Amino acid sequence: MITISLCMIVKNEENSIARCLTSIHDLMDEIIIVDTGSVDQTKEIASQFTDKIYDYKWVDNFSAARNYSFELATKQYTMWLDADDVVDEQNRKLLKQLKTSLNPSINSVLMNYLVNRDKFDYPSFIIKRNRLVKSRCKFKWSGAVHEYLEVNGPVLHSNINIHHLKNRTDNTKRNLLIYEKQLEKGEAFSPRDLFYYANELCRHKNFHKAIFYYTLFLNNKEGWKEDKIISCGKLADCYHHLGEEKKEIATLYKSFDYDNPRADLCCRLGNLYMEKNQMNKAIYWYEYASKLSWDKSCMGFYHVPSWTWLPHLKLSVCYYKMGDFTKAYKHNEIALKYSPHDPGIINNQNLLKMKIKKL
Repeated sequence: MITISLCMIVKNEENSIARCLTSIHDLMDEIIIVDTGSVDQTKEIASQFTDKIYDYKWVDNFSAARNYSFELATKQYTMWLDADDVVDEQNRKLLKQLKTSLNPSINSVLMNYLVNRDKFDYPSFIIKRNRLVKSRCKFKWSGAVHEYLEVNGPVLHSNINIHHLKNRTDNTKRNLLIYEKQLEKGEAFSPRDLFYYANELCRHKNFHKAIFYYTLFLNNKEGWKEDKIISCGKLADCYHHLGEEKKEIATLYKSFDYDNPRADLCCRLGNLYMEKNQMNKAIYWYEYASKLSWDKSCMGFYHVPSWTWLPHLKLSVCYYKMGDFTKAYKHNEIALKYSPHDPGIINNQNLLKMKIKKL
């Protein structure tokens, strides 16, 4: 059986850290908490689970803090979580099994990160993250903001899920300001920095400047394919907010240059054409999305609705507007299989049954 050090960096997480640690503390052989300046009860709560709590002076660099926490790990493998992450009972069992069965040749274990839960408690996005790494490999975190763990060697794609249950909305400009301080210092941005800086600009509605940096990133020959695809969607968002429809559509099509079409972007095209009442074009893109299959080895963002129920629900609406209630019912039934408790889809089912009876 392997031993695991859990390493966390925290600040003012009194409302979530107990939930996180309660869900996993007994599966860990060591818990290391690096506090970057809490002024609430975070450290006091954490002390109920571990005595390895360290203060760290914040230097506007998430990777520096995470690397410090990893340096303190003494066990065979190192795992990381954020304070608003939770491991539920089913995934506790899987993690316990992993501890007893992991091949010691494995350098990193990928786990699914489930984020942005909807009103039915289903995740909207699933992302694979390098969550558990061999300590003696001394893998390092990179990037001041939106940091990532650089790994190499044998990697295991596990089916363990980590649930991200964010308690609060982050409306601060913390990340944006970190990037802008770097620019003021004349620090060169990597392609990844360009991408995430553009994301921060877009999130804070500075659309013109975001367009500039997304374009810089997309024109750079380097950069991860998945980030390029996301950039196309985000850039299209910017054009949408600015009312530049032709550029919005062109940018969505540009995403196809980097890989096979993605269901979420196909649905975006369907939405645009449905809004213009061009139902045949809308149906084409929703149908296309509905037939795509997600590559489970892909490290990109898996937008769950777009790859499951959403294109069928949209097809149901399109066919309803065109008076084809039989096809509308068929696609609504498929959507219902994916989301069986959605009252809107259930109401559609009843409405369409009545329409078909009247035919």
